[in-house]
Amino acid sequence: MKKVLIMFSMLCVILFCAYPSGASSAEVMVSAAISLKNAFEEIGKLYEAKYAKTKLLFNFGASGDLVHQIAGGAPVDVFASAAQKDMDDMSAKGMVLPGTRVDFAKNSVVLVVTKNSKIKSFEDLATERIKRIAAGNPKTVPAGRYAAEVFDYYKLAPAIKEKLIYAENVRQVLDYVARGEVDAGVVYATDAAVRGTEVSVAAEAPELSHKPVVYPIAVVKGTENEAAAKAFVAVVLSKEGIAILKKFGFRIP
Repeated sequence: MKKVLIMFSMLCVILFCAYPSGASSAEVMVSAAISLKNAFEEIGKLYEAKYAKTKLLFNFGASGDLVHQIAGGAPVDVFASAAQKDMDDMSAKGMVLPGTRVDFAKNSVVLVVTKNSKIKSFEDLATERIKRIAAGNPKTVPAGRYAAEVFDYYKLAPAIKEKLIYAENVRQVLDYVARGEVDAGVVYATDAAVRGTEVSVAAEAPELSHKPVVYPIAVVKGTENEAAAKAFVAVVLSKEGIAILKKFGFRIP
């Protein structure tokens, strides 16, 4: 643990030093998992206050879709994923700047329902009274892959196969539940907290039921704003950045 903390501190120092406050103006495009939206927008304000000459632009969406966009030539400087797989895909394509990848946040998988719902567990999804269940598309949405793993863990897949409605991202799942268009949905704990007045958490998936929900961040290889991009990563890893992540319910790995 001590060695990990030392390496983490060294990375922060390197990233901060890479972008002096007097650097020329720039625009930094950050593509990030949509579950990071609220936290990153606040961290963005912190960054722009520190680096007044730099403007941050955010592109939020499903991690898999963001990888496809970057691979297709989208001008992105920083990528933050909701799963290791998507960052691994980036690395395999040679699109991650060496030495900049770091895990910075963790999350939990929860089952959300409408207020006053009688659903109390994942097992309840197999009952006849449950007609529609929303989850992210496993092909592009990390939360959808985690959901599929949870369903397999509880041996629910055969019983709920025809009930599943796939969404483009985790926030769309949340919208479906909040509007009462589905009986339940699988999202992250941080997303459920954002709409806490509209949805309720019926159950939290055990950690053993799915791969760890760990968020990696990295600078995209080939960026023309390398120093500014590294500085954004450093702000995310800073004491203030971590405080914001915790404020929105993320845990720090």
